[in-house]
Amino acid sequence: MYVLVVLMASVIVALLLFVTQSPSLATADPPANALRRLPDIIIIGVRKGGTRALIEMLSLHSDVAAAQSEVHFFDWDSHYRRGADWYVSQMPLACSGQLTVEKTPAYFTSTRVPEHIRRMNPDARLLLIVREPTERLLSDYTQVFHNRLEKRKQQQTLETLLMRDRELNLDYKALNRSLYHVHMRRWLDVFPRSCVHLVDGDALIRNPLPEMKKVEEFLHLEPQINASNFYFNQTKGFFCLHDRRRERCLHGSKGRKHPRMAPAILRKLHRFFHEPNREFFQLVGRTFDWK
Repeated sequence: MYVLVVLMASVIVALLLFVTQSPSLATADPPANALRRLPDIIIIGVRKGGTRALIEMLSLHSDVAAAQSEVHFFDWDSHYRRGADWYVSQMPLACSGQLTVEKTPAYFTSTRVPEHIRRMNPDARLLLIVREPTERLLSDYTQVFHNRLEKRKQQQTLETLLMRDRELNLDYKALNRSLYHVHMRRWLDVFPRSCVHLVDGDALIRNPLPEMKKVEEFLHLEPQINASNFYFNQTKGFFCLHDRRRERCLHGSKGRKHPRMAPAILRKLHRFFHEPNREFFQLVGRTFDWK
């Protein structure tokens, strides 16, 4: 019996040594030249415009290292006060020659962010992804609705939030976020237009590759992203990614169905956005295929 116990103990010790020392199971060390640094690229918005899809697709490129979480450095005072060293600590490790990217959609509509970024990183390249304003508004409401549902908070219908005395409620945040020209002016007061690349979020949903090729060109990346990186998932109803023999789709919260809205209110929204859209097109020097 004693011999058996000793033998079993020896086997366990040997197994533990194998697990802790075996190169195949140990965590791989990052390359010696990998460092964290200020991001070269910042996806500044817009909320519910497709920022998660954009950063996931951009990370298909081998010369891009992407931060996985929204950092909220430039728009949250509690983070901004921590300084540049804390901000850099939130970035991914990147090798020499790689570009680092972070995305925080709230940056676009925050009044102080453009100047904050310019002071810390004036050479940053900015990506802004926009969608048809009414569709973006509906996505915005849908996300808040489901977040409140999960937290068992009281719900409000979209019509209640959107309408006031039979007119559109201009104080509704989701409506304000779709007034792209208001926020874009603030960015162009600080950064030249050449530093900001606009991504068509609606086109990215329908056919990702052409939009991503434009992003590669803007960032001066070697062309890598190709048709084999995308496949349409019939169940989810949108494109998923294929990367290095691995398939991945966006989180289940993406692509949710929008609430139904009275046709009269939809028409009112489309009429309302007509002039702001025109001003936005004039401001950025291009148009989009919006209603």
